[in-house]
Amino acid sequence: MRVRFAPSPTGQLHIGGARTALYNWLLARKHGGTLILRIEDTDRERSTPENVEQILDALRWLELDWDEGPVSQVERAARHREQIDRLLADGAAYEDDGAVRLRVPDVGETVVSDMIRGQVSFPHSSIDDFVIARSDGSALYNLAVAVDDLDMGIDHVIRGEDHLSNTPRQVMILKALGAEPPVYAHLPLLHGPDGKKLSKRHGAASVQALRDAGYLPEAVRNYIALLGWGLDAETTFMTTEQLIEGFSLERVSRSPAVFDEQKLRWMNGRYLRELAPQELAGRLEAHLGRSGVGPAAAVAQEKMQTLADFWPLAAFLVERQPIDEDAWSKVMKDGADDALSAARAAMAGVDPFDVEPVEAALREVVERLGVKPRQVFQPVRVAVSGSTISPGIFESVVALGREETLARVDDALSRL
Repeated sequence: MRVRFAPSPTGQLHIGGARTALYNWLLARKHGGTLILRIEDTDRERSTPENVEQILDALRWLELDWDEGPVSQVERAARHREQIDRLLADGAAYEDDGAVRLRVPDVGETVVSDMIRGQVSFPHSSIDDFVIARSDGSALYNLAVAVDDLDMGIDHVIRGEDHLSNTPRQVMILKALGAEPPVYAHLPLLHGPDGKKLSKRHGAASVQALRDAGYLPEAVRNYIALLGWGLDAETTFMTTEQLIEGFSLERVSRSPAVFDEQKLRWMNGRYLRELAPQELAGRLEAHLGRSGVGPAAAVAQEKMQTLADFWPLAAFLVERQPIDEDAWSKVMKDGADDALSAARAAMAGVDPFDVEPVEAALREVVERLGVKPRQVFQPVRVAVSGSTISPGIFESVVALGREETLARVDDALSRL
């Protein structure tokens, strides 16, 4: 099996393109086939080296490798011209005001065999003789794609539904060149939760945006595999090996698939919680561009859904944060100073300074003062974190250590 991923480098790789790359990759890996990366860069104004690098960067982050390429379509211009001349010589094409058009039969139809949509018929009466080369001799998109697929021995073309209308033209070109067309599979469109075509208004519409938002590549691979395909009605979480083993075009739906970032967040949270603490710390340090987050990472792990959640939630465990004045005025009143003083004394005497002894000491303060737990725990939380939101308070103070915890509580008491 020889498949290809052939993006146009006009910007960042969007989610639909990532899904196309993934499906081609899964098929190639499942069948011991070859995945060719072809850059369809005939739009010279938008196809900059920077945009090509963005595509490669996104594929590398998703950990989707390729076997041949990247091949530039533009660099194959001489070969495209050669085939245009052949079509002219054979009478399959003709010149028209300098451009070259392929002859489309007046009657009949071109039938595309699509593994997802079945047999799709395109009456010739609705397709005019179409331009395959500009007056400057350069090939148009459909000619270049057909010739490249032929030369590269592509036998399965898996791409988005938006390419379906191009397919009869590419089939006609291939047949005019005496070649059998590949098997086609046109993937369903992607919609947002509102049923409209997926775009930036639905959140992170590109792979880079997902990476910057703190998603894990393995979670993104798992989630986008499910956008139009499923192993069965129940299975959601799958390793990459399980995706390779289970994937088939026969189970791809023809109905539009819904990209729901909230579901991706939920899935990503589970992937995050399953990381070993050291692995999570490494991922966080790479995401944040700073070191020394290990102890804080372990404490925050249960409450995070993305890597980006870590800093707002647990930055205070890495370095002191400014006090949130709203949180202070909400919590530090009505006996908070007595509760905080009692909590400080209890924590100063805890030995060893571990989660269970700290919890027991603070719960004893609650009982002794005859108050609700939050009337003790929240002043401690605001004192050490500067906010009413943090990971578990017992785990947090232990991660900070006795000395730093007491120093922050003393600072808060001096302000009360």
